[in-house]
Amino acid sequence: MSNMQLVYQVKDKPKFGQLIVFAFQQLLAILAATIAVPTIIGHGMSQSAALFGAGVGTIVYLLFTKFRSPVFLGSSFAFLGSMFAAFGGGVAVSVGYAGLLIGAAFAGLVYVVIALVVKCAGVKWINKLMPAVVIGPTVAIIGLSLAGNAVGDFLKGAGFDAENSAWLMNRQAGVSIICGLVTLFTVIGCSVYGKKMSKLIPFIIGILAGYLVAALFTVIGIAKGDDALNVIDFGKFNEMKWVPDFAFIEAFKGFGSIDGTYIASLAVAYVPVAFVVFAEHIADHKNLSTIIGSDLLEDPGLHRTLLGDGVGSIAGAFFGGCPNTTYGESVGCVAITGNASVVTILATAVMAIAISFFGPFVTFLSTIPSCVMGGVCITLYGFIAVSGLKMLQPVDLNKNGNLFTASVILIAGIGGMTLKFAHVTLTEIAVALILGIIVNLVFNENGQQTSK
Repeated sequence: MSNMQLVYQVKDKPKFGQLIVFAFQQLLAILAATIAVPTIIGHGMSQSAALFGAGVGTIVYLLFTKFRSPVFLGSSFAFLGSMFAAFGGGVAVSVGYAGLLIGAAFAGLVYVVIALVVKCAGVKWINKLMPAVVIGPTVAIIGLSLAGNAVGDFLKGAGFDAENSAWLMNRQAGVSIICGLVTLFTVIGCSVYGKKMSKLIPFIIGILAGYLVAALFTVIGIAKGDDALNVIDFGKFNEMKWVPDFAFIEAFKGFGSIDGTYIASLAVAYVPVAFVVFAEHIADHKNLSTIIGSDLLEDPGLHRTLLGDGVGSIAGAFFGGCPNTTYGESVGCVAITGNASVVTILATAVMAIAISFFGPFVTFLSTIPSCVMGGVCITLYGFIAVSGLKMLQPVDLNKNGNLFTASVILIAGIGGMTLKFAHVTLTEIAVALILGIIVNLVFNENGQQTSK
């Protein structure tokens, strides 16, 4: 397994000043998604608490993986349906919060059980089920499935014509595009032509450039009373909170009102989703392994990454209410910047915890316009997709078994084959992976003919 040209290897320790900057960049990469989950769920869930929980969960993950896996854990979108179910049936908000903690415990328990199985059985069965011809397209789907989110943020304010599958342009969308393009080209320019530090922090420079342009438009818009130019919502500072509203505080009020039926409904809502996220866990770590040049499924071992993810998810939910998962945005940031230093991830986790208590800064981060983050995410999600396709390089696609395995995964994933059963949703990534495994095992000589 050959690694990319990394500036900082996993065990390297950047100088303190650089470390702070690198950690801040990682934080920016995972920020939007991490605070989006509590915002979507509502019920008073705190963005700051989610950030705190993500930091705690990441530290737990690093401890379990012996500080050998440089990836940040953030709020998981896969559990959105499960979290909504915790508040379903007209239960009191405090009971719903208690349900979030119990549900996260169920999901974490699934990871613990799978980790024990892996510890006893090893990982060879994983490699047989998910060779490069299966895992490569699946990783690509992780990036491609997020493409719509990146484009939607990039074109914030534009309407969408479903009949013609086209975005309807207007002045607000035009302003968003300008801000997004400034961000996008600044990130790419720094990554391609940057020297020394600028090459290592393209996202910080890109976001600052995009934010500056957005701020100029907003100031002009406020002065002229033109809402189409108001890209940044400075009104968020009026809703600023200094201390995170931790989930466990509200949850403890509701534990006494929980019955067996409610607990059973939580198990049904959370446990199946945990198995789905398990597949994405493997894809993320396979991708990260190719980037750092070390097979994480072997060292520190899949059982350790699973335990770290599962227990870290429980710890994160205890504070923020959101189960955590390894972030593709974090993996993409490692790959693009060439900084795989696990100390950077640790510093990011500590920074997330510290910043969650500093209301003005958290509020400032939340004012970063969607169009600016869209410019960043086009590069991040695109890099994840290309990383997956690169895994197909050693695969002989002249063999029909390989060709159809990859084809099925790509089409099912890009086509959005998402299936929902009651509270359980199989994401397009999970469905594509399952189909790919089946096709590979049945039509590809039991999955053996995968390489050139």
